[in-house]
Amino acid sequence: MRIFLTGFRFQLRVAWGSPDTLQICVTAPLFTLVFMAIAEHAERPDLAPFAIVSPTLMSLWTLALFIAGELIGDERRSGTLEALIAVPARLSTLVIGRICAVTTLGLLSFAEAWLVAGLVFDRWLAVRHPLPFVLCLVVTALAMAATATIFSPLFILMPSARTVQNTLTYPFYLLSGVLIPVAMLPFWLRPASHLIFLSWSGDLLRDSLAAPAPHDVAARLAAVLALGAVSHLIGMALLHRVLRRVRRLGTLSHS
Repeated sequence: MRIFLTGFRFQLRVAWGSPDTLQICVTAPLFTLVFMAIAEHAERPDLAPFAIVSPTLMSLWTLALFIAGELIGDERRSGTLEALIAVPARLSTLVIGRICAVTTLGLLSFAEAWLVAGLVFDRWLAVRHPLPFVLCLVVTALAMAATATIFSPLFILMPSARTVQNTLTYPFYLLSGVLIPVAMLPFWLRPASHLIFLSWSGDLLRDSLAAPAPHDVAARLAAVLALGAVSHLIGMALLHRVLRRVRRLGTLSHS
């Protein structure tokens, strides 16, 4: 736990001064403005939950891709990866601590989106079911951190990681139902959406903002946790494989 908290605190200090973090803090309100303007122009106040939840999930995913996904690569390029591996602590524990810090910062985008909807459009959405809402936010952040562990080692092995990062944004938002309901996707694509934890998270967050009580809360939270756990296992396996490979080839400090 001490190693985890050390990585968590260190990444918080680094992230606050990172341009990528600043970009997320700026783009989340802008996305909310666009989505809320569309909903207001169409006279669809029922779409306000989409306009608030979508920027939150988009910010979390962007942080996972562009910041958490490059943690190990950045350490390698700066020549500090050798020191991290040499210390008597598991690198995977340190990595997950740092990734959790990044995803925690991403949760601030919900407050930004909520304030923009209220201050600009006078749509002060009440969290009608706070317990499912808070639990879903926490579970989503954990699943996002777990999923980000896949990207850190994977992008070291890929020569064009930035291209892959860009292609995993908007197509992923559409497939997971972040931008539009999954029911609007082609019938043959809908089963794939259920394999992405954000589809479960988005539905539960929006249901928590609506008047009717959300159904099957425990099952939906369990689905998010299960998909996150699978991603974490894959990420840890990839991390150990990458470390074995660079040690064998003697390329630990080379990009």
